[in-house]
Formats: sequence, C-alpha cells, structure tokens
Amino acid sequence: MSKQSKLQPGEPAFNLMLLLFSLGIFYEAYRISGPGFESISSPGAFPLGLGIVLILSMVVIIAGQFRKQKPDTQGALDEARQFMSAHFPLPIVIFSTMAIGYLLLLEPLGFVISTLLFLFVSMVYLRHGRFVSSAIIAAVSIAIIYSLFKLLFQVYLP
Repeated sequence: MSKQSKLQPGEPAFNLMLLLFSLGIFYEAYRISGPGFESISSPGAFPLGLGIVLILSMVVIIAGQFRKQKPDTQGALDEARQFMSAHFPLPIVIFSTMAIGYLLLLEPLGFVISTLLFLFVSMVYLRHGRFVSSAIIAAVSIAIIYSLFKLLFQVYLP
C-alpha cells in the first residue's frame, strides 16, 4: 500500500517560477558564449551546461507534480496564504527588507558606513535590543574588515 504524497501549497507556482529562472540562466549563458558554441572550454560552456541541467531537473519535477494530490486548501487565496506563512515568516521578511535597504544604501553611503549601519541594525533586531554591545561588535567588525582590505589586500573600499 503506497501513500500518495500531496503537493505543498504554492508548489506548482514555485516550480514554474524556478523553470522560468532556469530558462533565464540558459539564455544569459547563451549570450555569454557569443555567436555559436565553439568548444567545451569556451566562455559560457559551464553556464550553458548548468542551464540545461536546471531546465531538465525542473521539467522532471513539474512532470512529477501530476502524480501528486492537490494540497488541502480552500482555493487559490488560501493556498497563497498558507504558502506565505510557511515560507515567509515575519522575521525573514524583516531581515530581507534590511538586506535590500543595505544594497540600496551601498552606493550613496559607501561600503564602510552602509555596512556598519546594516550590521548594527540587524544585530539590534536579531538580538532583541542590546544597542551598546551591537554597536561595539559592528564597529570592531568594520574596523577588522577595513584593515584587512585596506592594509593587507590593498584594495580600495568605496
């Protein structure tokens, strides 16, 4: 007696998104390889192979979905709600928003200030307060990073 597995809420849409992402990787790899594929050692050969593996994997996974039972949901909105609550809990959403903010502040503020700010804010959030120790740890971390790159590696930090 075999137990038929069920689809997770949002699984078909997520897998379709991964297939589209795989096609995008393959397209970009094709653009890297230039006009025509010359040899296995040409630029873009590895990304092309990776794109093919990703596409084939997603096709097999999507084909396997048709053998699974539908999820226990009451329509598309309930399925979307269950998917969001399972895969995007509030702490993940907040930390991801902070990471996007860091990326947006990187160019206008520069690496040192935006990284210091990101480390401080994220540690305060993850440690539920503790402003003083978070500020000290962030400052020491930035000092070490700056020293390593500026003095040891002799790399300019923007």
